[in-house]
Amino acid sequence: MIHEPIEEAYFNWLCTKVCKAEVPTPSLTYFHLLRALHGTEFVWLLSGDDNRAEDGVELRTEFLRVAFTHNDPEWMSMPCSVLEMLIALANRAAFETDRSTVYWFWTFIENLGMREFNDASNFDPREVSDILYRLVWRTYDYEGHGGMFPLTEATHDQRKQEIWYQFCEYLLDQERL
Repeated sequence: MIHEPIEEAYFNWLCTKVCKAEVPTPSLTYFHLLRALHGTEFVWLLSGDDNRAEDGVELRTEFLRVAFTHNDPEWMSMPCSVLEMLIALANRAAFETDRSTVYWFWTFIENLGMREFNDASNFDPREVSDILYRLVWRTYDYEGHGGMFPLTEATHDQRKQEIWYQFCEYLLDQERL
């Protein structure tokens, strides 16, 4: 049973999915960035990306199971956050490849240009906000540069591809390198 507000316990649980909580060195932690990701709603624009949002929200059900706590319908009905979507997508990517959830999550963060935003970096929150705006509203370029899946040679406009198909094309593109 948890003894802190459910949202805080859940956020901490999400963090353990992608980083080591016991690391005390701010240059090696990313809690401020992860909080910004969790504070940003993932809005799906293309059919199929609703699955990414549903996968993200489904993490809450897993959390409730492992935390031995009761369902809060209001909390469960909150929109999917970018952090939830990224972790759920990394889980799915790990299932389909020989790489881990952690590997894929940090690859997405690297591709988005946020890897240097550790807790010691004093990054400007507006910069993170701009990157997340570009991701959510798909203002990256045709080949996916500025998004999670930059390609060397895109065969389709990545802004018009659902996220899962972007990922699949990214895998093929990486094999060609």
